[in-house]
Amino acid sequence: MVKVYCDSECSTCRKALNWLDENRIDYTVIDIRENHPDEWTLRRWRKKSGLPLQRFFNTSSRRYREMGLSKKLQGMSEKEMYKLLASDGMLVSRPLVVTDHSVLAGFREAEWMNGEFDYLS
Repeated sequence: MVKVYCDSECSTCRKALNWLDENRIDYTVIDIRENHPDEWTLRRWRKKSGLPLQRFFNTSSRRYREMGLSKKLQGMSEKEMYKLLASDGMLVSRPLVVTDHSVLAGFREAEWMNGEFDYLS
């Protein structure tokens, strides 16, 4: 099962969904505004992904910039960062693709084509 946490207004999310369609990968879309992940889920996904926690932040979002997070994150503990991410789905990098074996934060077609996406046959 492939779950794609995204925002319908996000052009990168639309590109990722098109890529999944083109590669004939079935998926379920979850609105990240309405159903954003909680702290426990984010911790589990980060471990599964092997990515640094900062990669889960949507650094190009308006909220990220308005909150001045590029400077604030450096002084925050992991616990504070998880709490912040869990508080607002728009702070989470998207699309966030979750499969049984991997978690991908953001759409980078080259990474997906080079084996990062575990459902590509």
